[in-house]
Amino acid sequence: MENPVKYDKILDALEELLKSQTIQTISVSEIAQTAGIGKGSIYYYFPSKESILEALIERNYEKPLETAKALAEQASIPPFTRMAMLFQACRNSSMELASTDSNKPGSDTEGKSLIHKKYLNHLITALKPDLTEIICQGIANGEIHFDHPAALAEIVLIVLAVKLDNSLVPTTREETEETILGLISLLEKGTGNPAGSLNFLMSFSKDF
Repeated sequence: MENPVKYDKILDALEELLKSQTIQTISVSEIAQTAGIGKGSIYYYFPSKESILEALIERNYEKPLETAKALAEQASIPPFTRMAMLFQACRNSSMELASTDSNKPGSDTEGKSLIHKKYLNHLITALKPDLTEIICQGIANGEIHFDHPAALAEIVLIVLAVKLDNSLVPTTREETEETILGLISLLEKGTGNPAGSLNFLMSFSKDF
């Protein structure tokens, strides 16, 4: 039977080690030592170091994912308002990773790339169902006019996830604001909302 305390200790250990080392230089033995458990116990819970990293990223997103599910059920709140709230929850969680990552040696490009790739993949795949549900509700209520809700959810998530991370395509605040303005314009035209009606989403870009 799996021990949830040991499981969390392993994740806590990797999170602690990432504050001063890169994922490439951290060994399973170091994770075990930091967690205060035997190396063999690590492999009982995880097949590899990469799987521990994936689990850590998933754990760090538990709160915004719970927020996303709750927002998907709040049909009384306008869909785009819920979308903005969802993105803000994700932004708050992403700040911890960005802060931790800023302490890494700049030469570890490969290690940073691995972390950000897993981070973005989890963000997009985990949030897509809830965002699709929010869009579908908007369509059913006549607030959104669009024939492909899942595709729209994925497009929005890809654009904003890249901006949340800001490592794959680093941009200035001005460039980020321009991208968000472009996304807002596309959303307004594509969903039948009047020009300027979604400008409140610009407040999201001020957090970058």
